[in-house]
Amino acid sequence: MLEPRKNSVAHLATSFKILTRRFTDLALVGAALGLMVMGRVDVALIERVRVTTVDAVAPLLDALSQPTATVSIIIDRVQKHIVLDREMTFLRQENDRLKHWRNVALHLETKNQKLQKLLNFTPDPALNYISARVIADPGRVFVRSMVLNSGSSSGVREGQVAITGDGLLGRVVKVGYQSSRILLLTDINSHIPVITELSPSRAILVGDNSDRPQLAHLQAITEVTVGERIVTSGHGGAFPPGIPVGKVVSAAEGNVRIQPFVDMSNVEYVRVVESGLSGFLPMNPNFLKGDKNP
Repeated sequence: MLEPRKNSVAHLATSFKILTRRFTDLALVGAALGLMVMGRVDVALIERVRVTTVDAVAPLLDALSQPTATVSIIIDRVQKHIVLDREMTFLRQENDRLKHWRNVALHLETKNQKLQKLLNFTPDPALNYISARVIADPGRVFVRSMVLNSGSSSGVREGQVAITGDGLLGRVVKVGYQSSRILLLTDINSHIPVITELSPSRAILVGDNSDRPQLAHLQAITEVTVGERIVTSGHGGAFPPGIPVGKVVSAAEGNVRIQPFVDMSNVEYVRVVESGLSGFLPMNPNFLKGDKNP
C-alpha cells in the first residue's frame, strides 16, 4: 500500500516541476517579447529605466571592480581620524597652557603695580610641574576629590598643589605608587590662604561642599568688590603665592562667595606643582570616610 502511494506522490512532484519549468520559460519569453515591443513603442521610457538602473548600481560596481582602492580609501580615512584626535588632544593641552600664562600675566600686572616703588624684590621660586590625567571622580555627599593616574613613581607627594590652565584645583592628600588623590578646593575640609587683588586683603577660602566656597576671616574694614579676582597668598607655606583661585560673585552681608576659575565637572588633565615649599595644611584622616566635620 505504501509503495504505490510513494510512486504517485513522486509522479505528481515530477509533473509539477515540469509544468513550473515550462511556465517559467514561457513567462521569460513573454517578458522579453514585451520589453522588445515596449522598446519599439516607447524607446525613451526604456532608456530612462536603463539609465536609472545603471546609476543605482554604479557605486557598487565601482567598489567591486576596485576592492584594493576602496580598502585603501577606508584605511586612509581612519588614519586621518586618528591624526585629528591626536591634534585635538594637543590643542586642548596647548589651550590649557595658554590659559595658565594668561593668568600669570594678569597676576604679574597687578603685582608690578604694587612693586613699582620697591627697590629690592626677591622673585618667587621656580615651579616644577608633573602632568597627570584624571581617572576617577569619586565625589560623595561630604567629599569632593579626584583621582589621578600618577603617584609616587612619578614624583607626586602629599601636600603638593594641583592646578589646571584655569587656576587652582586643590592639593594632593593621598599618594599611592601609581595614583594619587586630590582634595578639591570646594571640599569642606579645604582651607586655603588667599588674598584679594584689588583691596588687597588676606582671607581664608573655606570649602563647604558647594560649587561656590566662602571667604572667611576677612578684615572688618575690607570692601570686597563683585568680580574681584582671588589668588593664593602663599602664607603658611601651604600653597605657592599668586595662583588664580576664582572671582567674587556675591558679597552681601559679609557672606562673600567665590566662583572658582576651574570647572570641576570638566577636568581631564592636571598639573601637580612642586614649589619647594615644605609646609602644608594638615588633613583630617576621616575625610575619606565621608565625615562632614572638618
